[in-house]
Amino acid sequence: MPPPDDLPSFLHGVAPILDRWGYLAVAGVIGVESFGVPAPGQTIMVAAAIYSSWGRLNIFVVAAICFVAAVLGDNVGYWIGVRGGRKAVHRFGKYIFITPERLERAERFFARRGNRIVVVARFIDGLRQLNGVIAGLTAMPWRTFLIYNAIGAALWVGWWTTIAYLLGTHLVEIIDHAHRYKWWAIAAVVVAVGAYAYLHLRHIRKRRARDAETVKEESQA
Repeated sequence: MPPPDDLPSFLHGVAPILDRWGYLAVAGVIGVESFGVPAPGQTIMVAAAIYSSWGRLNIFVVAAICFVAAVLGDNVGYWIGVRGGRKAVHRFGKYIFITPERLERAERFFARRGNRIVVVARFIDGLRQLNGVIAGLTAMPWRTFLIYNAIGAALWVGWWTTIAYLLGTHLVEIIDHAHRYKWWAIAAVVVAVGAYAYLHLRHIRKRRARDAETVKEESQA
């Protein structure tokens, strides 16, 4: 077992579970997170990948288990959404922290983005846990959900296991360095969005002015 001091602080909570149960812990935590339970699925996946970089686990087995658990868990969530319906989710959701407000926000976001959100939902906390439930509630065809969900799970697992395995404990150092510049990054994003909005609105005003001028000229002709 690696020295506790070598573990990034954000992994301390899942390390005892991973130490005792190994691959079973990875499967269980990611599986239950995927159908609505707020479990640390992504954290334990990163921890397992770091353990693999130390030789304690096999990275390919970790990745395979994470993928299968994610897909199966989301399909359990899909079944809950289809079979249980909205009333059942509202009635029992409180036991796994699915509040009506949280579900409503996730549904609105889901409805605006369509099938594509199933792919990226794995990377968004909140949607990651409710992805399958919402797909079932909104009557998305199961085969469509299965395909997009599998793609999303593969990208999610592939990204985090690869990054964590290659970087190991250096991952936390990189995150710490990134946090130092997060306000600069946020400021840059705000400026970029503001500039885009300004230019877009100016373009709309010019187009409306041209259209108004064209209508005026046609009326005078």
